[in-house]
Formats: sequence, structure tokens, C-alpha cells
Amino acid sequence: MVSPDFSASIKPKGMKQFLLLIGAAVIGGIITLGGLHLLTDLSADTLPTGASNGVPARMVKQPVTRLNVPAVPGFNFVDAADRAMPAVVHITAKSGGESANNGRPNDSDNPFRYFFGDDFLGGFGGDRPRQGSGSGVIYTADGYVITNNHVVEFADEVEVSLYDNRTFAAEVIGTDPKSDLAVLKIKENGLPTMELANSDNLDIGEWVLAVGNPFELNSTVTAGIVSAKGRNISLLGGGEAIESFIQTDAAVNPGNSGGALVDQAGRLVGINTAIATRTGVFQGYSFAIPINLVKRIVDDIIKFGSYQRAFLGVSISELDSEYAEELGVDINQGVVIEKLFNGGSAQYAGLLEKDIVIAIDGEQVKSVPQLQEKVGRARVGDTVILTVLRRGKEKDIPVQLKAQMKDDE
Repeated sequence: MVSPDFSASIKPKGMKQFLLLIGAAVIGGIITLGGLHLLTDLSADTLPTGASNGVPARMVKQPVTRLNVPAVPGFNFVDAADRAMPAVVHITAKSGGESANNGRPNDSDNPFRYFFGDDFLGGFGGDRPRQGSGSGVIYTADGYVITNNHVVEFADEVEVSLYDNRTFAAEVIGTDPKSDLAVLKIKENGLPTMELANSDNLDIGEWVLAVGNPFELNSTVTAGIVSAKGRNISLLGGGEAIESFIQTDAAVNPGNSGGALVDQAGRLVGINTAIATRTGVFQGYSFAIPINLVKRIVDDIIKFGSYQRAFLGVSISELDSEYAEELGVDINQGVVIEKLFNGGSAQYAGLLEKDIVIAIDGEQVKSVPQLQEKVGRARVGDTVILTVLRRGKEKDIPVQLKAQMKDDE
């Protein structure tokens, strides 16, 4: 029997469509086989799943393929961490009891209770012995170490542990409570240090690392971005305090205090000091003292035993839109001189009350912390150029800075 010839019933136009369908099917099959072959090659780089142990195949967790995607530039902090970690130390501070409270505020007055909780450094009240820990940064190869004043101010015994686990007794060379900085000294040479960055060049949005010892976890590195600069959080009590913090969202916790804030090149840009919290642990923001200010204060402490601070001799407030309207000026940012102290640098230079400082040495001033930091970095005897707005006109006034006077704030 002859089989029916179905092809005889296909017209020429239908034949072309039929061949196109056959071709598409063949191409699709080739693509499918190629994809299966590619997945087979990638299966060597999978997450381990373990043995099936007789579980039906449909219930066995299947391998997860990982494509070898190159790291995005700027998101690899390995080199920066390698440079920073050896220069960051662990600090243990101890007090014998009664001597620890000499000159220190009680629990209710201490601002660090808000930023680190009631149990920070073992609590602040009473005459009981206390012990706490923090971090520090090796500043010079011959043993000077930077940390926060609040890490060591209560202590009569301080110990420094290095990255390589060597431990040294440390001497407190000097402190500056108004900037929350302290300098320690250990008897050792050839220590690792970090290059110092220019914190003025740090940009909002730039990646940074926090390196320290939170919760006794030595050599911990966290990453975040710079959220703000020149931040005043009223931590140090106002008045003579210098608060111009770098704000970041790198995770910082008790034990990080005095540790390093590091840029992507592994350079030191700040000293981690505080966190904003109501629980005693990190809740999103941390604050660091910019290294340009740190260097100025620490160099004085090493040389003189204390910070030799220059003062303008003024009381100041920040300009905002409401105050600008009251003063009849068409700017909304700057620092208003409210009061001049007799014999102070500002009065001697010819500054007047209600002058609005808008720049110092050619750099724009938008806030009180900015001006405080710039003046705080100058030395006694230095001359700075203040640009002020007076009766609607800009005026450059040279001011030779003096040391603090009795009536200065």
C-alpha cells in the first residue's frame, strides 16, 4: 500500500512558511543546547548544598550559580583596611575608685550617657573601681597615640594593645576636654602609622571606613559614607567647646571611641568620637573629629602638654533666614558677632557687634562650627583675614589672634 503523499497538497507559498518554521525550531534548539552547556561550565562555581541523604531529588536544594562579575571600582576597601588596621590600638582604662571621680561630672551631668548609654565605661557615678575600653590611633612611630578624652579621663591606669597583640603600659601626656582629645605615650619605636589626609577635602557622599574595637572585638572595620560636615551635636557642653564633626553612617559602637576614620586610600581623616543613640548602640549616625583639627591640638599637647588655643574674643550666633530679615540683609548663611570681649582679638582688630562673618582666609563660612574649627586650627599670634558683611558691604579685616582672656567664652 502506498502511503498518502501529504506534501502534494502543500502549495508553494505554504511550503516557504513551513521551511521557515522548521528553521526557527532548529535555531531555537541550538540556543537551548548552548545555554545548557554554559550552565554546566558555571556549575563548578556554586554554593555548597550538601549531600541528598536519600531525599527525593525534587526536595534537594539545587546549586545556586554565581556569575564572576568584577568588583565595581570604589567598593573594594581591602587596601585601605590593610593600611589602617596595624595603626589602630585597643585601649583599656582602669580606675581604683575614689580618684576616678576627681574633677569629673556626675551621672546626670555627663553628656556621654546620651551618646553611649548608662553602662558606658562601667558607669560614671560612685566611688567603685571602674574599667572601660576604647580605641586609639598610633600618631608617631616613637609611641604617641591619639584617643578620646572620655576614654581615659577617669583612669589612673591605661594599657595599650597593638595589632600584633603586644601590650604596653601607657602614660597620659595631656588631654583637651573641649575637643574630647587625649594623647598617650608608650615606650616603643618603629610603630606603624597612617598617612594623614586633608579633612577639608573630604566630600559629602564619599566612602569612609571606621576602624576600632567595638564590644572588645579587636580590629573591626565598617564602611559608610560621609553624611555631613561641620556638625555640632552639643556633646561637649558649648561655650569653649569645638564641635565641627564629620558625620557618617559607618557603624560605630562603644569601644570604637578614639579609633580611626579612614578614606579609601587608607589615610586618616578623623577620630571617631560619638554616636547618636537612645539605646547605647549604633542607630544610624556616628561622628568623628576632623584630622586637620586633631593634628593642631595633638601637636600642641605633645610639645607643651596642653592645647595652646587662640581665641577671637567674641560671642557668636548663626545666621538664618529669620535673623537675616531682622538684620535687613540679603544672605541667609554666616556667623553674627553678638558680643566683643574687652581687650580681645576681635575688638583690637576693629570688628563690631552685628558684623556677619562670611569667610575666613578666603574660605566661605556658613556656620558656627566652621568658624570655630578654622580659628581652633590657628595658633596664638597668627593673623587671619575675616571677611564680614557690615551695613550691606563686604569688608576684609585682619585679626591677630591672642590667647584666651579671662572674660572670653
